[in-house]
Amino acid sequence: MSEPQAATLAGDESVLVSGAKAGNYAAFEELVNRYEKKIYRLGMNITGNPEDAEDVLQDTFLKAFEHLPEFREDSRFYTWIVRIAVNEALMKLRKRRSSKEVPFEETEDQNGEVRVRDYADWKPNPEQILAREEMEQILRHAIQALPPGFRTVFYLRDVEGLATDETAQLLNLSIGAVKARLFRARLRLREELSKVLRRG
Repeated sequence: MSEPQAATLAGDESVLVSGAKAGNYAAFEELVNRYEKKIYRLGMNITGNPEDAEDVLQDTFLKAFEHLPEFREDSRFYTWIVRIAVNEALMKLRKRRSSKEVPFEETEDQNGEVRVRDYADWKPNPEQILAREEMEQILRHAIQALPPGFRTVFYLRDVEGLATDETAQLLNLSIGAVKARLFRARLRLREELSKVLRRG
């Protein structure tokens, strides 16, 4: 492989984006490989449904590919596709509400579960594994019970680790609105988790 090709395939985001805009399909494919898990996880966290998350993933990258010439390279490609993905996921929720469908909520896909938090790397015993899995499940259910607006802000800030201003920009909200939604989301989660733990 020549040096420019290697740089395109393994290079930083801006190199890949420039290559993709110039018609290098391998560069776009590398961007997909780099971000598809994050976009799927985002879709899963917002919609709570593996099929919808799969649709969000595909539609996000199709739209990104179609609109790539319009992408201004003064912002991050990842931020741009997250904005597309959030819009696609929220559209799915709106369609679901308007069709008055009651979705069967599955919180795990066949390829593994959606992780809400990263846990320490020590080897737990079976009892600890069970307790951890139960806690993850409780967390997932509590997050899914949040209103979509709160859930989206919570996911972008606390799970993806985006900054408050980045989250505000992505969702077309003021910084104050992001902080308020995040505060209320955390409050509701804490309340929900304390109820469950009291019952236990």
